[in-house]
Amino acid sequence: EVDFWILPIIQGFVQIEELVVNYSDSSDDDKSSPETPPQEPTCVDDVHPTFLVALISRRSRHRAGMRYKRRGVDKNGNVANYVETEQLIHVHNHTLSYIQTRGSVPVFWSQVGYRYNPRPRLDKSENETVACFRAHFEEQLKNYKKQVIINLVDQTGREKIIGDAYLKQVLLYNNANLTYVSFDFHEHW
Repeated sequence: EVDFWILPIIQGFVQIEELVVNYSDSSDDDKSSPETPPQEPTCVDDVHPTFLVALISRRSRHRAGMRYKRRGVDKNGNVANYVETEQLIHVHNHTLSYIQTRGSVPVFWSQVGYRYNPRPRLDKSENETVACFRAHFEEQLKNYKKQVIINLVDQTGREKIIGDAYLKQVLLYNNANLTYVSFDFHEHW
């Protein structure tokens, strides 16, 4: 009876744009030159298809916080600063969706101090982390079926301790629906 008083809201971002894409390899001058053979008229949509593109990012209400102040996973499997971003594309009466999630590495870790980029530290042991890591990815797999994990942690510097703990938890979890990829920006910079 009070549903009309409830307004669902998100902390996030929404943008919807209509785009027109020109696929032609030749310029407009080439199309109208005397040497160009006449072509059958085509639908304007085929020449310049119109796409409706929507980008929606939703931040989780669980473990939201400032960077360097809120890190890792909690006892329920929620990771800090978790965001789900969905890209929707609508063209020719077809709608496609691509979802990407991001969040803090799902192990117990923190960064203490007020200086820029404080050194990370592990707050709990490997065994204490297993159940919470499992809870996080069971929820992910329930929602999204398969997951490709892209670990963006610096693999050689001060973040190595976090990256190693993450990989160890993935190996212990050993789920065929998870694919783990480590990508170190520092190596490709």
